[in-house]
Amino acid sequence: MGSAAESRAAQALATGVAAHQSGRPVVLSTINARYTHASLGLRYLVANAGAMAARIDLIELVSGRPLARMADRLLAGNPRVVAFGVYIWNVVETEALIRELRRRNPKLIVVLGGPEVSHELDSQPISALADYVIQGPGDLAFGRLVAQLLEGPRPLNRVIAGDQPDLAELALPYGQFSDEDLRTRTLYVEASRGCPFKCEFCLSALDKTAWPFPLPAILTALADLHRRGARRFKFVDRTFNLKPATSIAILECFLRWIEATPDDPCFVHFELVPDHLPDALKAVIARFPAGTLQFEIGIQTFNPAVQQRISRRQDNARAEANLRWLRTASQAHLHVDLIAGLPGEDLDSFAAGFDRLLALGPHEIQLGILKRLRGAPIARHVDGYALDFDPAPPYAIRSSAAMPASVVTAIATTARFHDLVVNSGRMPRLASRVLQAMPEEPSPFRRLLALSTALATRFGRHHAIALEALVEATVDWLADHDSLPRKAIEALAIDDYVASGACGRLHFMTRGRAGGRPTAGASPHVNRDRAPVKRVADSAVAAALHATVEGSVSPVAAATPPRQRRHQHDQIVPTETASAGGEIVRQHPEGML
Repeated sequence: MGSAAESRAAQALATGVAAHQSGRPVVLSTINARYTHASLGLRYLVANAGAMAARIDLIELVSGRPLARMADRLLAGNPRVVAFGVYIWNVVETEALIRELRRRNPKLIVVLGGPEVSHELDSQPISALADYVIQGPGDLAFGRLVAQLLEGPRPLNRVIAGDQPDLAELALPYGQFSDEDLRTRTLYVEASRGCPFKCEFCLSALDKTAWPFPLPAILTALADLHRRGARRFKFVDRTFNLKPATSIAILECFLRWIEATPDDPCFVHFELVPDHLPDALKAVIARFPAGTLQFEIGIQTFNPAVQQRISRRQDNARAEANLRWLRTASQAHLHVDLIAGLPGEDLDSFAAGFDRLLALGPHEIQLGILKRLRGAPIARHVDGYALDFDPAPPYAIRSSAAMPASVVTAIATTARFHDLVVNSGRMPRLASRVLQAMPEEPSPFRRLLALSTALATRFGRHHAIALEALVEATVDWLADHDSLPRKAIEALAIDDYVASGACGRLHFMTRGRAGGRPTAGASPHVNRDRAPVKRVADSAVAAALHATVEGSVSPVAAATPPRQRRHQHDQIVPTETASAGGEIVRQHPEGML
């Protein structure tokens, strides 16, 4: 890190801007999807604001909170300027919040920045509410703008073009994370920016290349965070393994800490390019113990024609070989993404891709629906492939020439129930049966699609469904679509239910009652200190289970501790929304508001 960057970082830290102090003339804010998501982009802006950092309050808000309460927080110190980081997941709430701020204080200066307002600005209602908009990287532009607004002269242009900083001269933001942040929130870090690939569904397609931060500075920053108590790191690099030597150095750093204090391990999340895994990198990955390493891997589609159409370069055979190696020779948790709705891909192709990926055994498959990000080149296919996108965020595809609206809706429903039944980890034995090929339906995806349709019909929704109701409905469907007898399926359900830690009762439990308290004489099946419940399975059913189910739980539905997968992959909100997965809504926070 250069001397200028060190000076800016020291000034920012000296003012204590990581904590909220009322009365400063500038408030820098964003609406995070969850409290656990701490904005990396905003902290870059503060770290690089130099002397202006002393005049900035960083206030993070959480989606879903009352609008009036958000406004109260932002206006408590009577600021002159309020600046917002605007993303695909918060643009609607941010617009409403700005309207409320304007109502209360018409003289307030409003500044916008972030991926959502860096493209197609004139077509967005939120644009009309802003006095100034920074488009593109704001690491350095924001500090300059603050100085102009507070000390003059004000900029003549309303729209300000951010400049790509020299990463060696950029002040790193990690000192802006408070001790409370390190204890209670996900810590986002990066070793590089940009992406050399041109996948058209992603804003990264606009990048000219990838730029690394100086490795010594990154290793020093990581060591400082670890010393302060940070243990959960999520790297937002698009292509962490692009330069294996750098990847190995960073992984070795974490391995040293894990091996030195195995009772206090780190958990590290990276995004990998699936077809680039050299032997030297494999050797380091193989050394990580279970529960410490997670990879997010974007397959997106296995269809070569679709890959070529969207400018995605991917060696499918090599990607499959690498996934197979990761699953069998490492203990890394694998979260792999597919996208539905890509131009020219129909239901048969998508289903075949899911089945092909499932056979490789990743721990979690996330099914995403294509989004039209503002500025992403995917828009060039709108006319040629009849891509119809929702005009409202998150701009999900509604239909295409290859996928009618009914199919897109069915896949979106399937994605949600796949999360509830499979990815949640709460019912691995039942999920394994759902994904088991049957003579009448050899495609696991088609079986999942049929189950999801049945569940949607039964409940009329795909949210706020009690675990007991979901388990019972899945059992009912399997009883009509599985080779196992119903009692065997019920026995699997009870094993799943007890292992999940739930303390209610399924209606086919013959022992125990709601609340988990045993009836008199019940033989206990104890789990996690929960109240005992007796499993139902006579000897014939037990024999059938041993013969047909033993060892058959698929890796996707395998016995990861309940809720761990969702916990491990709390969406990296600067890169994807809660409602959509994978790279389809990938938005890097690099220096943008």
